[in-house]
Amino acid sequence: MIAKIGRSSNLFGTLSYNNLKMEQEKGEILLTNKMIETADGKYSVAQLAKSFEPYLLANRKTEKHTLHISLNPNPKDMVSDEQYREMAQQYMNEMGYGNQPFVVFKHTDIDRSHIHIVSVCIDEKGKKISDQFEKVRSMKICRELEKKFGLISVVEKQPHQNHKIFRPINYKSGDIKSQMASVIRHITSYYQFQSLGEYNALLSLFNITAEKVEGELKGQLKRGLLYFPLDDQGKKAGNPFKASLFGKNAGIDALQKHFTASKSKSNDQPVKQSLKRSIIEARHYSKNEQAFKNKLKEEGIDTVVRKNENGRIYGITYIDHRSRTVLNGSRLGKEFSANNFNDCWYNNVKADQTENNPPQQKASQSNNKENLPAEDPHHFFDFLNTGRPEDGLFEALGSLLPEAQGEDYEEQDFAHKMMKKKVKRRRD
Repeated sequence: MIAKIGRSSNLFGTLSYNNLKMEQEKGEILLTNKMIETADGKYSVAQLAKSFEPYLLANRKTEKHTLHISLNPNPKDMVSDEQYREMAQQYMNEMGYGNQPFVVFKHTDIDRSHIHIVSVCIDEKGKKISDQFEKVRSMKICRELEKKFGLISVVEKQPHQNHKIFRPINYKSGDIKSQMASVIRHITSYYQFQSLGEYNALLSLFNITAEKVEGELKGQLKRGLLYFPLDDQGKKAGNPFKASLFGKNAGIDALQKHFTASKSKSNDQPVKQSLKRSIIEARHYSKNEQAFKNKLKEEGIDTVVRKNENGRIYGITYIDHRSRTVLNGSRLGKEFSANNFNDCWYNNVKADQTENNPPQQKASQSNNKENLPAEDPHHFFDFLNTGRPEDGLFEALGSLLPEAQGEDYEEQDFAHKMMKKKVKRRRD
């Protein structure tokens, strides 16, 4: 089980977020502690907030007074509501919040149920409750709860899970958003690319694509990105997700900055020359498209080929994992472009010759536009699965469940919308 501890200054927004889950029939209240009870056992956001008012009024100087904790068992764990209640009570007691008012929500909006606990981290006298060594204490309690309730241990399963963190998503296995988040939130930190096309070529290795959306709202041009899951054939396999659900780095503005930064980096001619040599060698020693891809993959280069409905190649992108660079063929030169390879592979036209060509080998060209099998990313992606040496165990486990650790971007998106509505009301 993994615990996420979040803090904010927006109690009403935190309660509203969880209440919305209940309104959508994707959540319910399992437990209340030191909360003002209602006659029918049902609560509005305002009714829940009343129990916290004395604590907020007594607050001396704690800015982020609202505590929002989520406890996330492994998706394979079968946890009853009564067990969730016991877990929440024990967790809050051992973390030092047992005498605080808190409410426990169960969420069922994804394929793994989990609970959210809302409370305040200031006592009745307005003093902040100590959060010293909070992460270490939280981890210790999670291990205890795993043993007590027979849950799958995160520590024992870590090597197996880490191997899958940056693997292609499987739209059939459920929890698509978390699978996509594992890739989208981190991939820009490792690779250089200069356009949305190159970005999508990289994402396609993980069965994801991004589409730009534009429109006009109240006379202002709005733009954004939508992310789609793909099946093994590269076709859309589900509903889109807004970029804001994956954090600010997944949005169009952040990507534009990434494009600009990639262009302004030091001279990439050595990278291009090395890549060109690899492509030239692979082309001359390969008899068809699949052999060409396999040859480059051996050197740590993935090739993404885009075709129209008639099977004609209209785009080709190279992902060099050695330099962590993504390059469209057109950026390398005419002889590395889509048209050149379409003629070479499918029209039996001899490839353009360059002075760097290696000795020719006798190879027969294939005119069959075969259905190419789906490919896994090159094993060089494995470096993404290992934490940095200076990271502790807590940080190493941080991305096992993207919604369970780090930032809860869905909640942030909800809070941002509420803030915009509040500002609008003030203006009106």
